Amino acid sequence: MRNIRLGVNIDHVATLRNARGGTHPDPMRAVKMVADAGADGVTIHLREDRRHIRDQDAETIIKHSILPVNLEMAANVEMVNIACSLRPNAVCIVPENRTEVTTEGGLLVAGQEKKLTPFIQQLKDNNIRVSLFIDPRDNEIEAAGNVGADIVEFHTGGYCDASLLNRDKKLDDLIAAAKRADKLGIEVHAGHGLSFDNVAPVSAIAEIKELNIGHFIIGEAVFSGLENVIKEMNHIIREASK
Repeated sequence: MRNIRLGVNIDHVATLRNARGGTHPDPMRAVKMVADAGADGVTIHLREDRRHIRDQDAETIIKHSILPVNLEMAANVEMVNIACSLRPNAVCIVPENRTEVTTEGGLLVAGQEKKLTPFIQQLKDNNIRVSLFIDPRDNEIEAAGNVGADIVEFHTGGYCDASLLNRDKKLDDLIAAAKRADKLGIEVHAGHGLSFDNVAPVSAIAEIKELNIGHFIIGEAVFSGLENVIKEMNHIIREASK
């Protein structure tokens, strides 16, 4: 059986804390629960506006998590220097728009190679694996390879948001993109908008090594508990990836 990893994004534990201020709920407590529930990694997004995860959260989680930490961030000098100081297991470079509610699309790598290459090299010089969060398009995959990315994480929002009539086409696009990246020697991850209802077909894509899921897991945990939701998600993923 293929061992596809589940990374859990805990940003919205911090969102809930920040809604009222104070220290509860504690994102570090969520990290421990994610590990106990059988997830394989933790994702946190240190946004430029610090709307959920804050600098102290990132430092504490990266220092004390028993699971690998994937730090999502924008490509700029401040964030790259923070990452090199904290040294997470991996960094995933994502686009940021301060007016967006959540990430609206993939990073445009093609055309930004000169900007991204020095940042990626600095991260790799500090033994940090580098992932680029991109749409499943050939030109972006090839550009990711050209700038030295270790990993591409495909934005699955187009698939998740598609009507039933169009979802098969979007899934085919993901399958073709995963094959293309794998052929270029780039590790393939995926995430955004995945839930119990739509994760199985993505999990069945042979080249995908890791899924990163946050909003659905944290939201569903309100009703079913974090441990139960992670275990159910893992069960669906494992069954689909056999």
